[in-house]
Amino acid sequence: MDEQALLGLNPNADSDFRQRALAYFEQLKISPDAWQVCAEALAQRTYSDDHIKFFCFQVLEHQVKYKYSELTTVQQQLIRETLISWLQAQMLNPQPEKTFIRNKAAQVFALLFVTEYLTRWPKFFFDILSVVDLNPRGVDLYLRILMAIDSELVDRDVVHTSEEARRNTLIKDTMREQCIPNLVESWYQILQNYQYTNSEVTCQCLEVVGAYVSWIDLSLIANDRFINMLLGHMSIEVLREEACDCLFEIVNKGMDPVDKMKLVESLCQVLQSAGFFSIDQEEDVDFLARFSKLVNGMGQSLIVSWTKLIKNGDIKNAQEALQAIETKVALMLQLLIHEDDDISSNIIGFCYDYLHILKQLPVLSDQQKANVEAIMLAVMKKLTYDEEYNFENEGEDEAMFVEYRKQLKLLLDRLAQVSPELLLASVRRVFSSTLQNWQTTRFMEVEVAIRLLYMLAEALPVSHGAHFSGDVSKASALQDMMRTLVTSGVSSYQHTSVTLEFFETVVRYEKFFTVEPQHIPCVLMAFLDHRGLRHSSAKVRSRTAYLFSRFVKSLNKQMNPFIEDILNRIQDLLELSPPENGYQSLLSSDDQLFIYETAGVLIVNSEYPAERKQALMRNLLTPLMEKFKILLEKLMLAQDEERQASLADCLNHAVGFASRTSKAFSNKQTVKQCGCSEVYLDCLQTFLPALSCPLQKDILRSGVRTFLHRMIICLEEEVLPFIPSASEHMLKDCEAKDLQEFIPLINQITAKFKTQVSPFLQQMFMPLLHAIFEVLLRPAEENDQSAALEKQMLRRSYFAFLQTVTGSGMSEVIANQGAENVERVLVTVIQGAVEYPDPIAQKTCFIILSKLVELWGGKDGPVGFADFVYKHIVPACFLAPLKQTFDLADAQTVLALSECAVTLKTIHLKREFCQALQQPDAKVFKNYLKVFFQRAKP
Repeated sequence: MDEQALLGLNPNADSDFRQRALAYFEQLKISPDAWQVCAEALAQRTYSDDHIKFFCFQVLEHQVKYKYSELTTVQQQLIRETLISWLQAQMLNPQPEKTFIRNKAAQVFALLFVTEYLTRWPKFFFDILSVVDLNPRGVDLYLRILMAIDSELVDRDVVHTSEEARRNTLIKDTMREQCIPNLVESWYQILQNYQYTNSEVTCQCLEVVGAYVSWIDLSLIANDRFINMLLGHMSIEVLREEACDCLFEIVNKGMDPVDKMKLVESLCQVLQSAGFFSIDQEEDVDFLARFSKLVNGMGQSLIVSWTKLIKNGDIKNAQEALQAIETKVALMLQLLIHEDDDISSNIIGFCYDYLHILKQLPVLSDQQKANVEAIMLAVMKKLTYDEEYNFENEGEDEAMFVEYRKQLKLLLDRLAQVSPELLLASVRRVFSSTLQNWQTTRFMEVEVAIRLLYMLAEALPVSHGAHFSGDVSKASALQDMMRTLVTSGVSSYQHTSVTLEFFETVVRYEKFFTVEPQHIPCVLMAFLDHRGLRHSSAKVRSRTAYLFSRFVKSLNKQMNPFIEDILNRIQDLLELSPPENGYQSLLSSDDQLFIYETAGVLIVNSEYPAERKQALMRNLLTPLMEKFKILLEKLMLAQDEERQASLADCLNHAVGFASRTSKAFSNKQTVKQCGCSEVYLDCLQTFLPALSCPLQKDILRSGVRTFLHRMIICLEEEVLPFIPSASEHMLKDCEAKDLQEFIPLINQITAKFKTQVSPFLQQMFMPLLHAIFEVLLRPAEENDQSAALEKQMLRRSYFAFLQTVTGSGMSEVIANQGAENVERVLVTVIQGAVEYPDPIAQKTCFIILSKLVELWGGKDGPVGFADFVYKHIVPACFLAPLKQTFDLADAQTVLALSECAVTLKTIHLKREFCQALQQPDAKVFKNYLKVFFQRAKP
């Protein structure tokens, strides 16, 4: 072996050596006999370096996994013998191999096993066991091999081909017949021998039993001698977590419902008599988390048995199963309420399924009602934040608690299905008592009280948020709580979690304010002052900006008395903060978007006359326009690239803010009706000069383009005079991405205004196409994936443009470009349909072709088009589907084929040739054919 290359295997080696080692590994993988060198090195223990040993196993692994069938019988025998020799050597080694080497060796054994067991090596396990016997090192390797085999055969995370899945099923069937009883016996012997002397090996063995129990005969494990031993392990501190997991796997095994019930009950009796149900005596939270998982498994197994028995009509046994479930509820509650969230989380499944049973029962006993209430109180308690939760810098622990809270929410929703009245009464009790004394109550208790009110909205669902109509007692209770929330002064609580929960809840129950509008002013003030948009926490300010926008939108009819006051109060929050003023604004630009939208909504939906709306909108947008002009001038003079970028950002924000205000308009309240056309036309005139700025083109063009999209919708034909010059600027110095983003703008104009923009389209059609062709024809590196993708996307945009033009009844725009240009365009469409392996573009091309045939296919079509149909379009309909790249198993390609069929059908309907061909009289067709060819010849 290349000793120099092997030096690179050491993790401390420099990068050159490491590169050489990697190259050497690749070389050995493709070499036909390198594996033999590695096999020999392992069998003869040539190397003491761990990394070289691991490397040798990797080479062997590659050989067995990918090239085993290429070996001769003698060579395959050599690999088997090498592995057995290596295993024998481990029995005599003074020191065991490192764990990573043992794991890699086990993987190679497992790969060889799945390849050879059914054919050449049926005695695999007997050969292994005869070598390892009860030697602790040998047993360790034997157990690792068993886990690796289980992983190969059963692991659901590994994707297997159907052939591998069939092979794995056959291996498991054969193992069940031939060797599983012997393996189980070996496990029992290992557990018995090592339970007090070698906890590591015992835990490994318990893991193996837990893994295999899912697919072997359960009676081999679920019997007195095994279960008693496992229960014994539950009392040994170093074994009990693994024993717990093993028992969980046994309980989880699918079996007859009555047998499962008996198994679980017998286990529970023994565990209870051994004192395991006394949770408060146990201090080891890691063990309790495993034990909680076991109890969860037992509870859910009993519920599955109950469900099956009910389905089978076995009422007597179903009653027994329900009784067995009920006796576990007290233990379940102890685990659910445990202060450690992992322990609590592990029992939620049982709790959820138990509530599902109660939901199905016609009437609940007093005990069951008490259980429901106990679960409810546990959920309310466990929803509470603890002191350690870091609100300013949320990390992994905080993320886990958020996930845990989501699980608890599901429980709360299920509780609402079982007993909505009880849930409402419980929440009301907790909420009222907490908010009565919120000033002296800890933040987490205040937060959870408001949170519970918030959660009721989903737990007690109604259509369109109508919580305050319909069921009188429910509406009255919710109304009371909301009234308390907004009048108690709790919005002033000095903790971000309480503040946020307050705002989330008032927005969630916005319909309350249509019933009691007198509370709107105090909530608006909370949004606008230091409790909301001016809070000291950026997180609160940001979320409040969004919630404020939602609040105003949903209550826009109630906002009229407060509009001008709100607009005055948010004035400072609307200011653009250019880079040089050094002033850090309260809101980020993303948050400001919500404030601008809110301002737009207030103005547009107000009951003011059009003149007043126009004046307010002008007040809102004029500062943006003035700032824009100043900043654009500064950008033109800026030398430093970083300063250019920050100025361009600021300009882009200004355009974005103006765009966002226009979202307030609707079909009922158009820009014209509100008298605001002039203001937005002024904005257009202010923003368009940015298109001719040579600096920071991408960001400026992007912002103005978005604004134009909005104005086409809002201003309608009033925007048209601005489009030619804007287009001219946007077509200068274009990259693929610029064109890709510009074409949808032209498509929008074309589809909306159709013949109104025909003169403009005819004028800019060829300049646009030249810009597109110029970019598409630019040479690119062969392996430049991003350039290839950009060109593909531009091609799609180009074809989408042609589709819009033809589909909007404006084919004359193409026809009027002169015969040479028309032919060039048509040829590109044929190329798109046939030559590029892009089914999305192909589909668009066939749509264009069928539309052109429909429009131009008659006698009045452009000169030469009939010829083009037969020379190019018809062949394209056959050439495209015959291409190797035309994959008929792909959904997009099938759509392209269907458009291809439409094209052929359209040709058939349009062409007189086809109609003449259908004539029953052959003489008529002969005469037609003569005329056809006379016309077709140049």
